[in-house]
Amino acid sequence: MPATEITVTSAGKVAGQELLVPTGQEGTHYAHIQDWLGAQLKTKKAVRDISQQVLVKGIKQWAVYEGKSGGKPQRWVFKIT
Repeated sequence: MPATEITVTSAGKVAGQELLVPTGQEGTHYAHIQDWLGAQLKTKKAVRDISQQVLVKGIKQWAVYEGKSGGKPQRWVFKIT
């Protein structure tokens, strides 16, 4: 399943989950989300799947990963097509 990295903005919480709103900017396209995840694991970056903790407005399927970059938390959001 192809995945495209997207930029999102947090819009608060809904039913205990964080609501993310896409800003319209799309990033890198991957043939499969495992391509991105495999590259992260090769560089020994610790990432965890937090897809069940968030909602992405207007997208039916998504994947959200969280990790640390330079000591700060970072999120990567992907639209699954």
